[in-house]
Amino acid sequence: MGSQGGFGQSKEFLDLVKSIGEARSKSEEDRIVLHEIEMLKRRINEPDIPKRKMKEYIIRLVYIEMLGHDASFGYIHAVKMTHDDSLLLKRTGYLAVTLFLNEDHDLIILIVNTIQKDLKSDNYLVVCAALNAVCKLINEETIPAVIQQVVELLGHPKEGVRKKAVMALHSFYQRSPSSVNHLVSSFQKKLCDNDPGVMGATLFPLYDLITIDVNLYKDLVVSFVNILKQVAERRLPKSYDYHQTPAPFIQIKLLKILALLGSGDKKSSEQMYTVIGDIMRKSDTASNIGNAILYECICCISSIQSSPKLLETAADAIAKFLKSDSHNLKYMGIDALGRLIRISPEIAEQHQLAVIDCLEDPDDTLKRKTFELLYKMTKSSNVEVIVDRMIDYMISINDNHYKTETASRCVELAEQFAPSNHWFIQTMNKVFQHAGDLLNPKVAHNLMRLIAEGFGEDDDTADSQLRSSAVESYLQIVDEPKLPSAFLQVICWVMGEYGTADGKYSASYISGKLCDAAEAHSNDDIVKAYAVTALMKVYSFEKAAGRKFNLLPECQSLLEELSASHSSDLQQRAYEFQAVLGLDANAIENIMPLDASCEDIEIDKSLSFLDSYVHKSLEEGAEPYIPEHERSGTLSISNIRNQNHYETSTHSLRFEAYEVPKPVVPIGIPATISYPTELVPVPEPSYLLEVQPTLSLAPVSDAGSAGLKLRLDGVQKKWGKPTYSSAASSSTSNSDSHRTTINGATQPDTVISKSRESSSYDSSSRRQPHVEVSEEKQKLAASLFGGTSSRSEKKQSGAAAAGGGGHSKVSRVTNHTEDKVRPVTTVVQPPPPDLLDLGEPTGAMSSSSSAVDPFRQLEGLLDVSQVGIAATPSNGPDLMSLYSDSSTNGQNQSTILNEKDDVNSENTNKRTASLTKGPSLKDALNKDALVRQMGVNPTSQNPNLFSDLLG
Repeated sequence: MGSQGGFGQSKEFLDLVKSIGEARSKSEEDRIVLHEIEMLKRRINEPDIPKRKMKEYIIRLVYIEMLGHDASFGYIHAVKMTHDDSLLLKRTGYLAVTLFLNEDHDLIILIVNTIQKDLKSDNYLVVCAALNAVCKLINEETIPAVIQQVVELLGHPKEGVRKKAVMALHSFYQRSPSSVNHLVSSFQKKLCDNDPGVMGATLFPLYDLITIDVNLYKDLVVSFVNILKQVAERRLPKSYDYHQTPAPFIQIKLLKILALLGSGDKKSSEQMYTVIGDIMRKSDTASNIGNAILYECICCISSIQSSPKLLETAADAIAKFLKSDSHNLKYMGIDALGRLIRISPEIAEQHQLAVIDCLEDPDDTLKRKTFELLYKMTKSSNVEVIVDRMIDYMISINDNHYKTETASRCVELAEQFAPSNHWFIQTMNKVFQHAGDLLNPKVAHNLMRLIAEGFGEDDDTADSQLRSSAVESYLQIVDEPKLPSAFLQVICWVMGEYGTADGKYSASYISGKLCDAAEAHSNDDIVKAYAVTALMKVYSFEKAAGRKFNLLPECQSLLEELSASHSSDLQQRAYEFQAVLGLDANAIENIMPLDASCEDIEIDKSLSFLDSYVHKSLEEGAEPYIPEHERSGTLSISNIRNQNHYETSTHSLRFEAYEVPKPVVPIGIPATISYPTELVPVPEPSYLLEVQPTLSLAPVSDAGSAGLKLRLDGVQKKWGKPTYSSAASSSTSNSDSHRTTINGATQPDTVISKSRESSSYDSSSRRQPHVEVSEEKQKLAASLFGGTSSRSEKKQSGAAAAGGGGHSKVSRVTNHTEDKVRPVTTVVQPPPPDLLDLGEPTGAMSSSSSAVDPFRQLEGLLDVSQVGIAATPSNGPDLMSLYSDSSTNGQNQSTILNEKDDVNSENTNKRTASLTKGPSLKDALNKDALVRQMGVNPTSQNPNLFSDLLG
């Protein structure tokens, strides 16, 4: 390192870093940093400091700030350094400023002019540094000062500048969407950029825009699908690979966008099936990033209207996650399973033992996620087991947030799927007993209303049994200490309404329990109020029924105590109690009818019973009532007091509204700024092999907003070597690839070998010896998932359920799933155009017919008569061959095009001949699609261990 230190820094600075790293306590570290701050305060204000020293001082300030100490005394020096002509010092200043300041800091106004100047610099490194500062520091007020220059940089010859310009516009959109609404078309144009990094940066603002309004971007589905297809085919440079996975973060963002665009749209979803299946087949499950892409594919499948084959592939991927030893992968598997069971509930049955293992796992996060899954798959047959497990888990945890969430879910499941009244009351008692104070007060009111109204089936016997069981359980619980206040309120209300309703308990016994509850919780005025009201109901019902009663001494002392209470509410309740008891039986029966807590009360809003009194008062000269909406302005002081104009304007208050202030135009900034609606044309860089044609755009109007629509007819693939551009390219032969014939269909040797390996792996996995499952785990699985059965028994039970009775909710879900995955015959559409090539469409390209997708034909979407329609790959030049590993600079472009035309015409003749002779094309397509899309030959599914999941 030398006496001057390493990396251009002094030994003093390196000693500072070393001493902080070796500090044994926070206090020692603070002492070192405070000493450094005092030293920098003296040195940084010295005159004629060398620029190299000032740069080091700024870096020390950054180090101090990042350790959590205040370095605001040096902020102005960092701002001054951004004005320096030296590139190294300017970039250091910008780095420090972006770390020191925020968009609302007072010093921001000092660097706006510097940013404007640097955005026009000839050195692209200076421009990039300024764009970094723009993303961090430009606020909503200063956006108009730089937005025009940022838009012009979208056409800069350097791809790094274009990428940062897109990121700056995205930050403008996040701060002030209205300031860049006219630039939405610019984001769409940048999808066609020559550099994949610029395209990847454009996906983020487009994702935000699509999240707000999906319908405006439906026309980009084909474009996103083609981009994702080319990324998965490794057409990007190897510099975009991460752990041997091609551009994984671009793939994940594209899958998120497709999930939004395909939600509830069958036509858009069908265009995604092939590419999603290819990605799931090619994903590397040995790396975390490969599993992340696989998980995102499952999320996309659960969002769009997916096909049965994709659901089956997703279920297989979930099985691998759940069988993994990693808790992270198990967590992903549980989360993905919870997404899929909303579409196909029977998928959970295949993973029941794995779910139980996760439920018993000591990892608390995994256990919580498993409870979320069980919450989604609860039904009347397994609600008792699931809710009991959730209550046990709720009791064991100390986190109030998760305890509240779990208790709320237990209440919701108990109200929705309760198998009996007794179980419902007992479950609610446990929840209130252990988490009553954490629940929403509405839960207690809902429980009281449910007990009062019953289950809404007009069965008085069942309702009376519900109330009797509630009274019995509450009489056993009311004497327990430390009951939550909300639970005590429910207990008092139920005992007051229904304590003596069935005649099993006397009024003296119920009133004694209520007095004990009020005395035990003397500090809780709400509980005492509920108890007094309940006592009044008990004795009122007794007197209305004509039965003799005597107030208990405890009750009498309670009334005397509350009559002198500091709480006006408790005083009023006590006096009302005494007044009601002094009335006769008929009056009490009218005031407090029996079991009338849920009856509707008619309210006379017009107060018609006062008409005679009002009429008499008006005759005696009273002023008529003026409604509030007619009263405005009549009580104004200016109308009551009759004063001259001078006195009113100078000495009295003014009640008229002020005028709306006119907007003030800042000095130096024009009142109206015209933003460019199109990109500034910039000549293409000279390193391209051929002339770049112009991108034709057509205006599109949707819901009154004008936009731009990409016209992608005949556009060729852009990145890497020319390969097949659609699903139909499997029928186009390549002169450099070796193919194997399977029943008349050609397949690459590599694909066949992968298929054999997958098939052998699948068959070997099925030949593994059966793992013994404990009897306790089998019983738990039977309770959660419905019990064991063979496949034939399940089919018979399913047929019986379809023909006879069954759970109505489950049958509706099943029918909906079957309707959703039923294939529909549609008209063949032309192949999706390739987005990322700007070549001019030629006659051969425009005349190419629509491609046949074997994957769709396998699902019955096409007729065999339509197989003859074939497609030839695009003949346009490949701009992005520059990024491929093998250079093609020495080739003659026209020779390449002629060779492609000859090969395409020869392949077309071969395919036409294959339609008229040889093996059956339909069988060949079936096997071709199965091997190519799914990676394995279809085999029979594993027998299910249990049956009757979700009906």
